[in-house]
Amino acid sequence: MRFAAIDVGSNAVRLLLSQVLVDGGPPVFKKDSLVRFPLRLGEDAFLGRRISAEKSAQLVQVMSAFRRLIDAYAPLAFRACATSALREAENRVEIVRAVRREAGIELEVVDGRTEAEIIYSNHAERDLDQDAPYLYIDVGGGSTQLTLFAEGRSVDSRSFNIGTIRILREIVTRNQWREMKSWIRQSCEPRGSLTAIGSGGNINKVFLLAGKKPGRPLSRKTLNEIERYLSHYDYEEKVRLLGLRPDRADVIVPALEIFLHVMNWAGIEKIHVPFIGLSDGLIHRLYERYKGGGAPEAA
Repeated sequence: MRFAAIDVGSNAVRLLLSQVLVDGGPPVFKKDSLVRFPLRLGEDAFLGRRISAEKSAQLVQVMSAFRRLIDAYAPLAFRACATSALREAENRVEIVRAVRREAGIELEVVDGRTEAEIIYSNHAERDLDQDAPYLYIDVGGGSTQLTLFAEGRSVDSRSFNIGTIRILREIVTRNQWREMKSWIRQSCEPRGSLTAIGSGGNINKVFLLAGKKPGRPLSRKTLNEIERYLSHYDYEEKVRLLGLRPDRADVIVPALEIFLHVMNWAGIEKIHVPFIGLSDGLIHRLYERYKGGGAPEAA
């Protein structure tokens, strides 16, 4: 069974083409292709509250190209969601209409809680100790989604307007940090010792830089060391010497800042990095909907 998902984020637009293999046992989700196009919508939305005409046109072109790839892949269903940047853009309705008209794609602008729930749909904790509590941490360009998992279920979830692009542009306030810290203390402390599950392109890259074997967690100490290491290089050096993508080089340290704050406040020492994100969660939801006899979401 084939499914497709589009994630319109604050720093990039992603198309995931994925198969679900079912052979009597638990379903296996196999990624056939992940196409990522760098498009920093967040810079427009967070600073000017509107997506510029140039970037709006780029987004429509990207979505049109993605539609052609989806048509060639011929999935049973697909779904496209936009997160923080379009949530805050005053011209989001106009952009959604243009995407529908030009690309034939119904683009959903999801709120922060829905975004967190979709990411949690990956159920990465199923591969870990089922009895232990976990904190999902998804760091994006415009927001951070935190989901507390305990007793075999999601028990609390919250989205914060703290993201890598916002930190880069110095528009995250002290009150926003305090609000995140307060939520973590109130929700996580009663659960005792927690382990983190991290998602997002930056933590995936940090895991690769750490040289860890797949399935092994990263320690908070390792994250601190990598943050100090990366901070020694300027933007050009991160691209030229370390081989980071241009749209990753300036946001990876802000991402580490968020992860470390959350882990420090929650008293978390280890974080698992299963290489999942919003698009993976969308695939899981499409499969569950199809399995339950729901109508396909592809046009």
